[in-house]
Amino acid sequence: MATAKKSNNAERKARIEEMRRAEQARERRNRILVIGASVVVVAGLVVGGVVLVNSQSGKSDSASDAKGSSGDSGHFTTGSDGVRTWTGKLSRTHVTGTVSYPMHPPVGGNHNPVWLNCNGNVYTKAVKDENAVHALEHGAVWVTYTDKAKKSDVDTLAAKVKQTPYSLMSPYTNQTSPIELTAWGHQLSVTSADDPKVGKFFETYVQGKQTPEPGASCTGGTM
Repeated sequence: MATAKKSNNAERKARIEEMRRAEQARERRNRILVIGASVVVVAGLVVGGVVLVNSQSGKSDSASDAKGSSGDSGHFTTGSDGVRTWTGKLSRTHVTGTVSYPMHPPVGGNHNPVWLNCNGNVYTKAVKDENAVHALEHGAVWVTYTDKAKKSDVDTLAAKVKQTPYSLMSPYTNQTSPIELTAWGHQLSVTSADDPKVGKFFETYVQGKQTPEPGASCTGGTM
């Protein structure tokens, strides 16, 4: 059993390191693309601006229609492992402004076009749901906590997040449990960072099968 556990840990570390290298390579490619595309963008703005104004006058905007609504329908089903899985629809339309979600923290739904940076980012102040949901869409695990969580637990979880690409952490007032772990369509409530279900949740849902956009960036968004 010990040999198998060591093997699993080694495989997980290798997978995380591979994701980190892929993320770094993606950032380098993005910088090159931005520099190359900037010349085209400047030239295109002149012509494109005129076309855009004309086209918008008679065009319906589906994102605007969805604005304010999460577009979600369904309910949670709790498994034997304590993980709540959303059974139903989780919309994925990009919208601006505030979205009203049926669960807190939200596990999916319409969200801001800009994702929240989730490359092991630990936020000490509350973040916007709409940006965090976009990070979930990219395969991140979002750790949230209330003022009822012990400082030692918060510190332990923060250390774990900082070591894990595709994860983020922030305080959250409107949740029922001191600590919540959230992935796209999945959520777990715990009262302690030492709960073995915490590690299992990370192993299962960081870039897990539930991810709508696997491999999408967790950097270059908003802080």
